[in-house]
Amino acid sequence: MFELLEYIDRGGIIVYILIVLNIIGFSIMLWKFLEITIAKFRKETVAKRIIETIEKSNDKYEDKTFQNALDKYVNGLEWGLNTVKIIASIAPLIGLLGTVVGVLNSFDSISKAGLGDPTIFSTGISIALITTVAGLIVAIPHYIGYNYLVGFIDNLEHKIEERVISKL
Repeated sequence: MFELLEYIDRGGIIVYILIVLNIIGFSIMLWKFLEITIAKFRKETVAKRIIETIEKSNDKYEDKTFQNALDKYVNGLEWGLNTVKIIASIAPLIGLLGTVVGVLNSFDSISKAGLGDPTIFSTGISIALITTVAGLIVAIPHYIGYNYLVGFIDNLEHKIEERVISKL
């Protein structure tokens, strides 16, 4: 545990930013997972609500009304997942930024101290790579989680659509 905290501290502000993004992203994914799981058991209620919306509508284009009601429901389920997608996309870039800054600092140290001590450069590179690893550790689970949840919502949308069509 102490080594992990030491690595985090050695990574600097970039690793702390990645930790904050990780907490935000996992909170959203957990919340969405619970919301989608509850929605899975309420498919019948949602289908009834969509049918009521279609019946109340005076719109001549019932197919469009049906699709709008379904899209509105699905958009509510998808709300927040874009944040997870953004975190999955930018986490490696933030990690790479930390690496570039670390390499830059290593070259600065070499320019000041000279090439007499190779540990100056290798220590700087080691610290720089911590941010890249941290960025990938944040990005990979968010990428998997985002795709899993979107696939789950697509499947749920298809099942609700089938129920509504069978009742019309």
